[in-house]
Amino acid sequence: MQHKSIGRLISILHRQSQIYTNKALKEFSLTSAEYPFLFALYTKEGRTQEELSSYLYIDKAATTRIIRSLLAKGYVTRVQDGLDRRCNRIFLTEKAKQQQEEIRGRVMQWNAYITEGLDDETYQNAFAALQKMVDQVENTPLFENLE
Repeated sequence: MQHKSIGRLISILHRQSQIYTNKALKEFSLTSAEYPFLFALYTKEGRTQEELSSYLYIDKAATTRIIRSLLAKGYVTRVQDGLDRRCNRIFLTEKAKQQQEEIRGRVMQWNAYITEGLDDETYQNAFAALQKMVDQVENTPLFENLE
């Protein structure tokens, strides 16, 4: 194995993605931290805050802050679960639904930009390699040994 840091490259892409997304979504008053929650809800509305935290790999405190911000901006509503009063289910507002395609399109421009010039095979190989890394992190209890 070569001693080149894939993590460094992923980190650079992530930071640049945040800068791009913050600018691209500014007119919607959304941030790079908030849009993943909308995307998760566009896929499956009515998730609990805990489900969103788990799905997005974001701690519960950060999830609470982001949901609070999205509530204030009029993108989501919070409804107490009928079966478990301790849970709140998160739903999209009409505003979020009406702006879905524009928001999604702006975010996906980043993906198009960073993959411009890659042929399909290279794209598929890069995607498969990154997915394998994500699977490794999800399926290996490495972090449990670090405490």
